Amino acid sequence: MHKHYNGLKTAALFGVLWAVLLGLGGLIGINTRSSAPIWIMALIGVATTAYGYWNSDKIAIRSMQAYPVTEAQAPQLYQIVRELSVRANQPMPRIYLSPTMNPNAFATGRNPKNAAVCCTEGILQLLDARELRGVLGHELMHVYNRDILTSSVAAAVAGVITSVGQMLLFFGGDRRNSNPLAMLAMALLAPFAASLIQLAISRTREYDADEDGSQLTGDPLALASALRKIEQGVRIAPLPQEQKLVNTSHLMIANPFRGGAMTKLFATHPPMKERIARLERIAGRPLN
Repeated sequence: MHKHYNGLKTAALFGVLWAVLLGLGGLIGINTRSSAPIWIMALIGVATTAYGYWNSDKIAIRSMQAYPVTEAQAPQLYQIVRELSVRANQPMPRIYLSPTMNPNAFATGRNPKNAAVCCTEGILQLLDARELRGVLGHELMHVYNRDILTSSVAAAVAGVITSVGQMLLFFGGDRRNSNPLAMLAMALLAPFAASLIQLAISRTREYDADEDGSQLTGDPLALASALRKIEQGVRIAPLPQEQKLVNTSHLMIANPFRGGAMTKLFATHPPMKERIARLERIAGRPLN
């Protein structure tokens, strides 16, 4: 299994996020002639990171109204997850189901010992056992590569940056001594920069999890087939674009929303056709 230098990537991406966050604090400090905003931004960043670290699993599960299931209630799901966990020499995660027909799945938790895997009722009805195994291999590799922690904390910090950037439009300090154009530019560009960083984190890790999950299952075409069905299923049963679902949608194996060109441009997932093509190249032959 490949790690894809996730530690180095994570450190670099968080460095940029924190630079933007402290830059916002510095800009506010210049306009208010105080160093307090920089320290406030630093404290907010630390608090946000800590909250995301300890509660990433609870936030995602709650947003999907998921409920825990026993092995008696979902024997096939338990069998697949247990087999893949043993193969990877990792602990068995907790298993949840979400009562929605949107075909999707996600894994969450700060490490393998505190991980949870959630499938929707829709994906269990849509996929056969082989395809479901491919999806679960993908999700487990997110946990083993520590992608979930990175994505969750990045989303939290980026959310703070976005909120502070919006505040600059209204609370610019002493406007007589400030540059309105600079304030407006920072207010608009900071959230945009944070969003781009989130996209970079999510899209890179989706490709990595596709590849690593295929190595775990030994069956890349099973995941390719599942992704094709999931893409069609999402068109039929998309999730509503509520904020709590938008905030956790990057954790899911596929974008759960139906959207136009702009929505696709800022989607946290790579194009499904490209993901399927990559999996077919790994397998050495196209999906029939």
